[in-house]
Amino acid sequence: MNVSLLDGWFPWGVQAAAALALLGVLGRRRGGRLPWVVGAAMLLTAGAAVWVHLAGVTDPVPWQLWGWLAAAFAALLALGLGWRGAGWWRRVLAPVAALLAVVSGANALNVSTGYFPTVADAVGSLSGDPLPQQVTLAQLGSLTGRTTTGRIVQVDIPDTASGFAHRPELVYLPPAWFRSTHRPKLPVIEMIGGEFSAPDNWVRAGSAVKTVDAFAAAHHGFAPVLVFADATGGFRVDTECVDGPAGHAEDHLVKDVPPYVEKTFGTATDPHKWGVVGWSMGGTCAVDLAVEHPETFAHFEDISGDIGPNTGDKQQTIDKLYGGDAAAWAAHDPLTVLGQHRHHYKGVSGWFESGDQEAAHLKQAHQLDAAARKDGIATHVTSGPGAHTWQFAATAFAEALPWLSTQLGTPGPKKA
Repeated sequence: MNVSLLDGWFPWGVQAAAALALLGVLGRRRGGRLPWVVGAAMLLTAGAAVWVHLAGVTDPVPWQLWGWLAAAFAALLALGLGWRGAGWWRRVLAPVAALLAVVSGANALNVSTGYFPTVADAVGSLSGDPLPQQVTLAQLGSLTGRTTTGRIVQVDIPDTASGFAHRPELVYLPPAWFRSTHRPKLPVIEMIGGEFSAPDNWVRAGSAVKTVDAFAAAHHGFAPVLVFADATGGFRVDTECVDGPAGHAEDHLVKDVPPYVEKTFGTATDPHKWGVVGWSMGGTCAVDLAVEHPETFAHFEDISGDIGPNTGDKQQTIDKLYGGDAAAWAAHDPLTVLGQHRHHYKGVSGWFESGDQEAAHLKQAHQLDAAARKDGIATHVTSGPGAHTWQFAATAFAEALPWLSTQLGTPGPKKA
């Protein structure tokens, strides 16, 4: 189950099997049907691409996905057009070839984003299996301070302030939280994923728990509490962490989550001990939440985020994200907010990081950095090898965690 879906023998083996099966289906076609099959498959694939565009998907789609989708259409068309003259083995092979092509295409998309690093991650996420180190709220009291790793607990945070229909969320508690005497009021980081996401993505794909556990091991069990928040309410919902037609995601992240975490887990309440980290859409959210709500989040890490919340160009964003309210767009555009000096930023800091294959994101990070510095926010911009994938997000979070932990005032001396 820990077989890699991103590289190695498994993805290549599935692709080879799909190609061989397709050759078996299309090979030696009689009656001159092959050009018609290929042409029709290409038209259907083009139609699928247009549908994806009209559905509002703005992120780039790998060309391999379209190639494998065309292969799947070709296998099914060949079966339909040649059913009468096909042998039993060809009738069986065609749907197998189509299925393998679809799996190859889906994994091409997975490779381009890194959502499911292994088979176990894919099965666990799609089936809703518990995460490693996951316990229930009732089980927390049975753990002692001798634990060397943190624990994850699933929570259902009331939507009292927001009315936002969110999915169950997750909270990571470091080893120091389980000490029975003098439990420290630990700082907190809200963790936000991309547009197409679930709260567990930062755990399964972003390796956040492994990263913070390693940090805690080097700091006598001390580390920030992590809250894996639901900023969208659904896999295909794009809220950009603002209040709009898709729901009051902003209110949920600002008004529902902090009070619940502070009360339930006894964490720090000082906004200078609260931060927000995000990748892709979540990176955009991290900047926006800190800039708009410094009274809640004093520190942020923006990993490969955009220059502001968007669902296309400015007018498309105003129409779709804010229900046509241009004033709401201006109130959530970081450059506009910073340029109008609406807030007094004291002790606020931020970290921008993008991959060296993300030129547009890095350029936007520098724009945001310059505007933030003018308003007194202490910021840092860096880049590293990588593309727009969860694997880069994992690396970026690991690199920024020591800095972020210092900004948050995480207790606990380093080992000598």
